[in-house]
Amino acid sequence: MNKLLSMILVLALTIAALAGCAAKPAPKPTAPAPEAAPTEPAPADEPTELIVFAAASLTETLTAIAEQYKSVAPDVTLRFNFDSSGTLKTQIEEGADCDLFLSAAPKQMNALSDGGLIAEETRVDLLENKVVLVVPDGNPEQLASFDDLAARLEAGGVLLAMGNSDVPVGQYTQKIFDYYSLDEAALAASGVLTYGGNVKEVTAQVVEAAADCGVVYATDAFSAGLTAVDEATAEMCGQVIYPAAVTASSAHADAAAAFLTYLQGADAAAIFESVGFTSLTK
Repeated sequence: MNKLLSMILVLALTIAALAGCAAKPAPKPTAPAPEAAPTEPAPADEPTELIVFAAASLTETLTAIAEQYKSVAPDVTLRFNFDSSGTLKTQIEEGADCDLFLSAAPKQMNALSDGGLIAEETRVDLLENKVVLVVPDGNPEQLASFDDLAARLEAGGVLLAMGNSDVPVGQYTQKIFDYYSLDEAALAASGVLTYGGNVKEVTAQVVEAAADCGVVYATDAFSAGLTAVDEATAEMCGQVIYPAAVTASSAHADAAAAFLTYLQGADAAAIFESVGFTSLTK
């Protein structure tokens, strides 16, 4: 009997042990530690294209400055639209994409300002130019001065190239006519005037000797290799001031303002002054 009880006890203990083992949950697999996120490189400067509307008389200087600016802001590309300030003003008013406007006269900039189309805090008088009387190579008509031009125009003896009335250089020429009490409409009717849509077109007519003389800027005379026989005084046509401003609709206002700041510095001034501009901000 004792032997039987012993066997029963051993059997009971074995069953209990097996039941305990079965009830014990299997260990859960350990989840792998999450991988550390890769370190992002510092973002590079975003490439930026600035659209610059500028008076035609700035073509050579701004093209040279753009090359120089590449070493200052390599991620900025400058795209220029050169034309008469009046044409550029109209394009901006009609919604053309433009980040920065450089005008050959305050009149066009004032019109954009009145329409709320420029960032007023960025506006600056950047440059001064001069209005000159130029002649073709050899000066066939032997013109000597604006006084001489006024007398010869009234006599019908020369053909003058000038800018249209919506072009700043044409508006300065009209002021010179007023100074000499010349009637532009009468002169045009007599056939002694020929017109250009911007100062480059006026300059080209003189270079090609299609006109006996022309009224252009000193900087265009220099760039084209033309002889200037006289320079208009401030009394004759006022000061020739070039204002500049970032547009109110600029998609890259900070970059445009940075370029405008560069245009006010000594490096840009050296290029402007090399062709006859006077820098007003350096």
